[in-house]
Amino acid sequence: MTERNNKMELLGSVHITKALMALGVPIMIGMLINALYNLVDAYFVGGLGESPMGAISIVFPLGQVVVGLGLMFGNGAASYLSRLLGRGDRDTANKVASTALYSSMIIGTIVIVFCGYLLKPILLLLGATDTIMPYAVPYARIYVFSCIFNVINVTMNNIVSSEGAAKTTMCALLLGAVLNIGLDPVFIYVFDMGVVGAAIATAISQMVSTLVYAVYVLRKKSAFSFSIREFSPSKQIFVEILKIGVPTLTFQLLTSLSIALINRAANGYGDAVIAGMGAVTRVTSMGTLVVFGFLKGFQPIAGFSYGAKKFDRLREAIKTSILWSTCFCVVVGLLMIIFPTQIISQFANGNAEMISTGQKSLMANGLSFTLFGFYTVYSSLFLALGKGTAGFVLGACRQGICFVPVILFLPVAWGVNGILYAQPIADVISAIITIFMAIHLHKELKMTEATSCSRKEE
Repeated sequence: MTERNNKMELLGSVHITKALMALGVPIMIGMLINALYNLVDAYFVGGLGESPMGAISIVFPLGQVVVGLGLMFGNGAASYLSRLLGRGDRDTANKVASTALYSSMIIGTIVIVFCGYLLKPILLLLGATDTIMPYAVPYARIYVFSCIFNVINVTMNNIVSSEGAAKTTMCALLLGAVLNIGLDPVFIYVFDMGVVGAAIATAISQMVSTLVYAVYVLRKKSAFSFSIREFSPSKQIFVEILKIGVPTLTFQLLTSLSIALINRAANGYGDAVIAGMGAVTRVTSMGTLVVFGFLKGFQPIAGFSYGAKKFDRLREAIKTSILWSTCFCVVVGLLMIIFPTQIISQFANGNAEMISTGQKSLMANGLSFTLFGFYTVYSSLFLALGKGTAGFVLGACRQGICFVPVILFLPVAWGVNGILYAQPIADVISAIITIFMAIHLHKELKMTEATSCSRKEE
């Protein structure tokens, strides 16, 4: 009971700097290691050649679509759970947590079976070439079916984070990532299994992360009881989960769509361009996942503070999160700008065309990445406050509303350069939209605070 009270204190009363460090940093570290093993995957597979590297680049967005189901239920529930804990409604919170977990497992299984049945047509749609397909199919068969564990992990990641148990999330991510890093070279090279070995290493790692969450639940460490008896798929619970979860799923689908559109646009320029852009995606995702990890700590604080009417605490959390995330993004962006050739060379196995493509794109992405922290704080904030429509619009900007028109038009007008610079241009447009939406949100929060104070005085 004391442990649970400490978590509530962390969300509601501990100084913002300390609370953000306690909640955000462990998840950030876990997601940093998680991103690192994605890079390690690319590093070891890159040693097999441009076609195997192209294969994992093609399959990557498919895996992200499946993981999006976990995000839909997990992130949707997390926003609602933080507000319920802020109001002290534990009974409803237990029902929401259980419903989110079991729903994600059921829907995840259905979608994975469907993807497995239509695997080849889906890979063609994602931009697989004749030379990439022989590597993509065996890799995808194992990778996609192992995603059921990732669906569970992502759902639990969000739910556990909403109660302030950031260290558990860090341990689950860390253990799986370290294991994957160790198993990759063994299965790929020692057992001579190639891309199939990379998929097996990932599958084992995801299973171990799931085991960490299972132990956490069975030892009753959680503030929630994940009981089948608490599974309550009522209209009210699903509306609250899905009004935030559907926008989150949409963001993930748009992320997959953006990668697929890049791959299809690069299809006509050969495997080296697909592989080069795939390497850039893995490198930039390392930075984005760190920011997302840190903001997983910010979201429950924001949701709890809003639910408890602690507006000063909410504003302080926003300002601190923008400052810290922007500083990080500037440092990472500068590294991309200053050392693009050295970074991309690690995945190119000496392929000059892949290096040339990757270093140009990485430099441009480095410039626009400096805006990513500011944009992501507000896209996360809208969802944490339960403002699903506004959160959907803003979250859909970077890789949907702004990106899709750019990637469809720019390569036609500018050739391969249009592919390289599409995401940075979309990033800048998204940051401008964020400014206007942030101004409107703060005006709305002031009005809500004024109304709350008036009611207290009465």
